[in-house]
Amino acid sequence: DFLFFWGAVFLVTTTLVAFLKKENQELIPAKEETKGITDTYRLLFSIIKMPAVLTFCLLILTSKVGFSAADAVTGLKLVEEGVPKEHLALLAVPMVPLQIILPLVISKYTAGPQPLNTFYKAMPYRLLLGLEFALLVWWAPKVKHEGGFPVYYYAVVVLSYALHQVTLYSMYVAIMAFNAKVSDPLIGGTYMTLLNTVSNLGGNWPSTVALWLVDPLTVKECAGAQGHTCATAAAAEV
Repeated sequence: DFLFFWGAVFLVTTTLVAFLKKENQELIPAKEETKGITDTYRLLFSIIKMPAVLTFCLLILTSKVGFSAADAVTGLKLVEEGVPKEHLALLAVPMVPLQIILPLVISKYTAGPQPLNTFYKAMPYRLLLGLEFALLVWWAPKVKHEGGFPVYYYAVVVLSYALHQVTLYSMYVAIMAFNAKVSDPLIGGTYMTLLNTVSNLGGNWPSTVALWLVDPLTVKECAGAQGHTCATAAAAEV
């Protein structure tokens, strides 16, 4: 029902934009320099070869390695420790208004000449929240009781996720603002798409690696089976 409702809202709003919003012909910039797919890829390679772009791509491809495990694995580990999946899903609901408001607030700080300053300032706080997420997972079995988890535990989880959203959106909006600022208007679409794609890739590959490394890095103990480490999935199942 939740997905159906927001799917309907999405369809209605985008349809209204398509029919009611008209482009201002006077403000349309000069035509982009690309004519087809071949020209676009040639242009992309010429952009990538620029030293400043290469340095920036390396920065955003590696900047999210430090908190990839906390972002990708915390929810899974909380479920593993007994937190019901439906409760975690419900905790995401209070985040929706926060996710709408945060970009509006943060955009005031990224509108200046140095939008990446916000990115740099948010990073250490997001790294610290990764440690705090680890403590949340460690704390879960200690407060669990027969009826589930106490209300104060959920309150701490919601507060932690809210603070995490502040740091996440600070970095996200700052990167978007920087990409928009440095993109050449004549090739704005190509330039912006390239930088945003690299930025998205910089968030996705560390999360994938973190999920892949969960099993090899997890220490397990076998109850009632001396000398066995349960290191493999088959051994753990036995």
